[in-house]
Amino acid sequence: MTMPLQHRFIETNGIRMHIAEQGQGPLVILCHGFPECWYVWRHQIEALAAAGYRVVAPDQRGYGLTDRPPEIEQYHILNLTADIVGLVHALGEETATIVGHDWGAVVAWTCAVLRPDVFPALGLLSVPYFGFDWNEQQPTRAMREMAGDKEFYQLYFQEPGKAEAELEADIRKSLKMFFYAASGDALPEERWRFMFEKSETLLDTGGQPKTLPAWLSEGDLEVFAKSFETSGFRGGLNWYRNFDRMWELTRSLCGAKIHQPSLFVVGALDVTMAMYYPQYEALGETMPGLRKSVVMPGVGHWIQQERPAEVNALLIEFLAGLAH
Repeated sequence: MTMPLQHRFIETNGIRMHIAEQGQGPLVILCHGFPECWYVWRHQIEALAAAGYRVVAPDQRGYGLTDRPPEIEQYHILNLTADIVGLVHALGEETATIVGHDWGAVVAWTCAVLRPDVFPALGLLSVPYFGFDWNEQQPTRAMREMAGDKEFYQLYFQEPGKAEAELEADIRKSLKMFFYAASGDALPEERWRFMFEKSETLLDTGGQPKTLPAWLSEGDLEVFAKSFETSGFRGGLNWYRNFDRMWELTRSLCGAKIHQPSLFVVGALDVTMAMYYPQYEALGETMPGLRKSVVMPGVGHWIQQERPAEVNALLIEFLAGLAH
């Protein structure tokens, strides 16, 4: 019989981190993205625990009940990855399979590159491995060149306080827009746009659902809303404000490939397929350990919520295969 889901706090890398935990067996860590929290993994935690794994889903730095340092520079990638390495050690373990969605995928692959001894296997959802390239220019400069006379959402996030004020004015409305407009359920004209006019606000970039998608109940939305009522959006947005710092701090990783056994899963309607298609096409080269790459038709960005049964089956198959 699987033990019930438990919540507790862990001290790691100088912060107090809230985790949801269930099951016994090999450790699997699930890293969420933006704008999410541990609850985005609600379907996977139970399924993986029932399959014989110890599953831990943290609220990452700046999110939910986890500490949110005020300084922007506290959210650079080396701190975000150290939080997870410290979590593994605080749990009394030496290794873990790490699985990440959205920004959590960036944390997961950076953990895999920096500490292959701690993370011998890797799962990425929605966002492919970018790699580290000597020819890359400073990220915000590249974004400005790409955007031209338009606004790019990651640039919109750069000014402290601007996006926070907009998103926190009505947290439920903000989350409903993101979850609906970036999902596979959105009508084509209501799908989220990562590039928009400078005269538009962030909430203008996607439609509002008349009713919630079938995969997102009012109760689910309430959990997410309460999480951001507690944390606000500043911590999560500060991750975006460290793009240039991340670029500076990881130059030694240029050319790094991921050799660990790995899995990549993305929705065919995920906006990341438009944003990062070259990186997706290069996965065979940048991730020599890639065992399976799956594109799910009709699915958007919130893949583990939109298609939980299929994602659970892929993760369990992947984890079971690590023994061979």
